[in-house]
Amino acid sequence: MDVIGLLGLIASLGLLIYLTMKGVNIIIAALISSILVAVTGGLNLETALKEDYMNGFTGYFASWFLVFLLGAIFGKIMQETKSAESIAQWIKNTFGAKRAVFAVVAAAAIMTYGGVSLFVVGFAVYPIAVSLFRAANLPHRFIPAALVFGSISFTMTAPGSPEIQNIIPTEFFETTPTAGGFIGVLSALLVMVAGGLWLGRMVRKASANGESFMLPSASSAAMSETASAVEAGELESNYQSEPEKINALPNVIIAVLPLVLVIVLLNVLGQFMNPTTALLIALTTGIALACVSMYSFLTEFWGSLAIGTQNALVALANTCAVVGFGSVAAQVSAFDSVVDGLVNLPGPPLLGLAVGVTVVCGITGSASGGLGIALPILAPIYMSQGLDPGAMHRVSALASGGIDSLPHNGYVVTTVRAICGETHKRAYKPIFMLSVVVPLIVMFFAVFLYSIF
Repeated sequence: MDVIGLLGLIASLGLLIYLTMKGVNIIIAALISSILVAVTGGLNLETALKEDYMNGFTGYFASWFLVFLLGAIFGKIMQETKSAESIAQWIKNTFGAKRAVFAVVAAAAIMTYGGVSLFVVGFAVYPIAVSLFRAANLPHRFIPAALVFGSISFTMTAPGSPEIQNIIPTEFFETTPTAGGFIGVLSALLVMVAGGLWLGRMVRKASANGESFMLPSASSAAMSETASAVEAGELESNYQSEPEKINALPNVIIAVLPLVLVIVLLNVLGQFMNPTTALLIALTTGIALACVSMYSFLTEFWGSLAIGTQNALVALANTCAVVGFGSVAAQVSAFDSVVDGLVNLPGPPLLGLAVGVTVVCGITGSASGGLGIALPILAPIYMSQGLDPGAMHRVSALASGGIDSLPHNGYVVTTVRAICGETHKRAYKPIFMLSVVVPLIVMFFAVFLYSIF
């Protein structure tokens, strides 16, 4: 084995994580890390950057641009029509402060499973979470965990989900978004129930130990404009003390219809056509329904399209940068040795696939980016072994939601710092338990079930 190449590969991954956590733009961090892995791996630097990196970058961009674009526009339309706020308010009023944790998770999960952008969900639900947690006097530091758990755990990897992490495997295993059968459904339910119970227990234990609702210090570097506004009472008044504004929101049934339509169309059309095409049709139809049914709330149609497009380009470029880094890393001989080691892991064949995908997703800090790197390499290997495509699809999706949400994950960083104004020191431990430990346990359990049934 190329020892220097292996050490360079590990060092480049560590550098990528370090730079990301330090707030360095992911595109810059990925380029610097790509240079390091290329030099230590004995690659021609010009070829590595101009061909390997850019082929990975542009290939992923070409494959998923329309999905990112329509998904971002759909999320922005749901935000501009106040649909997301209406759903969050309904859940808040239905469950109240006594079930604050459940209400926050449910609000995030419903919107995410309906295809709304993660970041739209975070900003829409956070003010509701603050009012609920404040009323129940629950520690503010658990809000990021509730948002992350509801957004990127069971909803992202469940059968039928319109999230890209459930769509990417269809391209490699020739499956549908509902692939995985009963075991896939059971796995999603286990993550949801086990994680929900664990989160509730952690919050109750913290409260019993004397913790109360307390926002981070306003002087903290992590204090965001959103959190500062909440501390000043601005968002509280907007969402809680202005009933006339709440009454001006669209009816919750009308608000939720576009989400339902996206899920139904995806899973019906996905049985008869390419799942990616089905998702594009579903999102386009969902956008149209939201615009027509809530036209009176949509004051900036073209502006929403423009902002949605900008959001899509930023999110996609960040993911493409990570995929580009992975494409360079894949050219190093040490990478082949790592893949061979994973493929030849003792135990059922699906175990190697699961570990391979989750390790790559953890390295890149991106579930979709990790899938984009791992599956082109691993899928042909396991497909040639005659394994069940549905099982491989669901295991890959579950694995993408394992260690992807380490501290350098983009959504984790945004939720903790930009949305909630928290710090990793205060807020990350419960996130780790809910979005890393629980999904990993369920992933291994799913591998076991698929291997014996």
